Amino acid sequence: MAAAGTAAGPAGPEPMPSYAQLVQRSWGSALAAARDCADCGWGLARRGLAEHAHLAPPELLLLALCALGWTALRSAATARLFRPLAKRCRLQPRDAAKMPESAWKFLFYLGCWSYSAYLLFGTDYPFFRDPPSVFYDWTPGMAVPRDIAAAYLLQGSFYGHSIYATLYMDTWRKDSVVMLIHHVVTLVLIVSSYAFRYHNVGILVLFLHDISDVQLEFTKLNIYFKARGGSYHRLHAVVADLGCLSFCFSWFWFRLYWFPLKVLYATFHSSLLAVPDIPFYFFFNALLLLLTVMNLYWFLYIVAFAAKVLTGQMRELKDLREYDMAEAQSPKPSKAEKPLRNGLVKDKRF
Repeated sequence: MAAAGTAAGPAGPEPMPSYAQLVQRSWGSALAAARDCADCGWGLARRGLAEHAHLAPPELLLLALCALGWTALRSAATARLFRPLAKRCRLQPRDAAKMPESAWKFLFYLGCWSYSAYLLFGTDYPFFRDPPSVFYDWTPGMAVPRDIAAAYLLQGSFYGHSIYATLYMDTWRKDSVVMLIHHVVTLVLIVSSYAFRYHNVGILVLFLHDISDVQLEFTKLNIYFKARGGSYHRLHAVVADLGCLSFCFSWFWFRLYWFPLKVLYATFHSSLLAVPDIPFYFFFNALLLLLTVMNLYWFLYIVAFAAKVLTGQMRELKDLREYDMAEAQSPKPSKAEKPLRNGLVKDKRF
């Protein structure tokens, strides 16, 4: 295994900072970088692209082909696996329409997060326990280890596919515009961090984000399956409730606690200590800050959703991203519908 970078800095792994230290040191480093940048502008940006960006046309072509491959694979899996499974399990029509999307995303994020966890905890890469090490021994055009390059190809092509899928394949939700922006920002971060050889920190970012998506899609699948076959399945309901709690906790812990203190601290502060003239410092940090803002936006959305459940505005747990006030004011069941436990409705066709 050829790990990129040394195992630790001169004094060993640096302790994770507090939020106050993150803000103070990052702000100070950013101000110092701005003061020292006497030649900032488009000229410097063009020179930086020419000198430091390393992305061959065959690599972009492979990325595009893999994105098309994901789209074709999802279409085939939906038609041959997910829809027949929904029909066999007799999901309610609305749930059957949404189940393939969640099943597809669950399988992808589970596989990619497991691979990222393997890279961070099953190899010699020290990036999780010592985040500043992501910039140790950084050089322009340095070789990307094959195991990390494979993760980048999988994730980059998937987010290229996801931009198309959000517009033409996924269920449109109230936060779909933000989701589309998220996919674009993520794809730009993946491609540009690979080109500038910031792949070490990229693996850490992917690991800290994918776990929440695994839990979200798993929870949604259990929501869909709890009313299958015209009857109420308590096991799926319990698993969905536990999954919702786990999802809320992991979102805060991974995306709002570890992500700023491990990733933002390393990119804002530690990067300048390791590489004083590191290229495109403000560009990458601006994108990571935008990603943080979106994480905070969705966390507030999640908190508002949980508050509606706890205050009784929702009688049961529904799709975590699809809820709006129109659902809370749904019409009463007609005479042709028979109510089940916990507010579920049984169609006489079942």
